[in-house]
Amino acid sequence: MIINGTELALRYKDELKAKIEKLEVKPKLAVVLVGDNKASISYIKSKEKAASYVGIEFLLIKKEEETTQDELIKLIDDLNKDDTVDGILVQMPLPKHIDAKMIMDHIDPDKDVDGLNKLNVGKLALHEDGFVPCTPLGVMAILKEMGVDIKGKHAVVIGRSSLVGSPLSKLLLNADATVTVCHRNTQDLKSITRLADILVVAIGQARYIDDSYIKEGAYVVDVGINHVDGKLCGDVDFDKVVDKVKAITPVPKGVGPMTVCMLMENVYKAYELRGKR
Repeated sequence: MIINGTELALRYKDELKAKIEKLEVKPKLAVVLVGDNKASISYIKSKEKAASYVGIEFLLIKKEEETTQDELIKLIDDLNKDDTVDGILVQMPLPKHIDAKMIMDHIDPDKDVDGLNKLNVGKLALHEDGFVPCTPLGVMAILKEMGVDIKGKHAVVIGRSSLVGSPLSKLLLNADATVTVCHRNTQDLKSITRLADILVVAIGQARYIDDSYIKEGAYVVDVGINHVDGKLCGDVDFDKVVDKVKAITPVPKGVGPMTVCMLMENVYKAYELRGKR
């Protein structure tokens, strides 16, 4: 089974669009871009397109590369107080002179649709309801689409970033999987991944995982996005793995579209939390 993330995301967005069409006041997402990073601009365009499709108001605030940390914090404070804004997203990466963690922690936790404020990180660790980063949410939706019963399964996550690997491992644990997290210092990686009923790869190394890492009949989710010879590919060598697995996501048209889709879901959740019905 090859899961087409574009088609799955469209289903989710259509359901969300139907909910938003019934609202008198539409949810509003404020996106802050500091500098002119080309990749960031591309990501923002995809977010704006998705917001337009489902009916979410999209506010893009562009700031110069030279914007100071204090100026950015002042802007976030203003957005926190703005009752017309439901969700706030500060596009990463930020310029080196700005402390990204400090910026995330200044966002109102109830408007933190990226799920990176320390309060939301803590809520996830404590199995409490809060905002969760969008890519892990997308992975969980994909596993649901694959039809895998997560409870009791051995899930192996390769990568421990605060944006993907760490929150995803907690989501899987909360879903009653037995979870192993691997990283650059993991010894004998293959001996671990070959035991995985569910394997999620998020390491940023093109086609690193081939069939020798895979258990027969495993469910594989490839979070990697790499540029090789002008084309996109994942961290999993798709062609070598596809015939050995029960289900897999391709790159492109895999996790990426679901990440943007889950952002829209988080904005709607923020809207509901703020009592606008």
